[in-house]
Amino acid sequence: MADWLSVPAPAKLNLMLHILGRRDDGYHELQTLFQFLDYGDELQFRQRDDNEITLTPAIDGVDFEDNLIIRAARALQALSEKPCGADIRLHKVLPMGGGLGGGSSDAATTLLTLNKLWQLHLSLEQLADIGLRLGADVPVFVHGQAAFAEGVGEILTPTPELDEPWYLVVVPQVHVNTGKIFSNKCLTRNTAAISIRTALRREGNNDCQAVVSMLHPEIGKALNLLNNFSPAKLTGTGACIFSSFSSELEAIKVSKQLPAEYSTFVAKGINHSPTHKVLFGPS
Repeated sequence: MADWLSVPAPAKLNLMLHILGRRDDGYHELQTLFQFLDYGDELQFRQRDDNEITLTPAIDGVDFEDNLIIRAARALQALSEKPCGADIRLHKVLPMGGGLGGGSSDAATTLLTLNKLWQLHLSLEQLADIGLRLGADVPVFVHGQAAFAEGVGEILTPTPELDEPWYLVVVPQVHVNTGKIFSNKCLTRNTAAISIRTALRREGNNDCQAVVSMLHPEIGKALNLLNNFSPAKLTGTGACIFSSFSSELEAIKVSKQLPAEYSTFVAKGINHSPTHKVLFGPS
């Protein structure tokens, strides 16, 4: 029996998110700045000698074949001429509908790991193309570098010069439906494009924040509270919000001053994915 391989699936933050317009296909033209966190899910993989894919534990409310992990594995199986199977175990930490990219990160980790275990020899560009069909955030996790993203999020410019502060992340007990946010008539869709240099100075905003706060007042309340300590922003379409700090100790100190009802964690921003470090070694 093959040994288990443990691989992290890190969270991400959208440090800004501008919506430039809506395309003819219904998708939105975006600009966003992605950074990873040293915090996230963990997946374990064990190669099989048949074509079976197993995943444990099951996720409540998500059909087996609809799970992005399984969809990623199936997409790779379709490209192989030999039997390719795997047992997969998921240690889920990141909340669903939190804006931290948990499902996309899990899918990317699956693509990267099974490509290696099954010796498919697909390039990162090929894996990212597969990932884009699973979700707009999957390619940045596949490439494994903090990046300024354009298009629907698939046109990536690495930003290794991005500073790596400590973040306090607040996790409101709310599930935000991304589709409902992007279809809301009140959503700003005409923000002017900015340069990468401007984004790196942290001068961008999150155009989804006003709509999310309107639809989910508890998120707006949490933003206002965290703003008392450090400028707070929504990540993606939420529900999670974050503030940056110069030290871990400072972030922890603020977290202890928040009401007990808030779920929080402190994590360091990182520009290189720990998934890549495990699978390919230090960059």
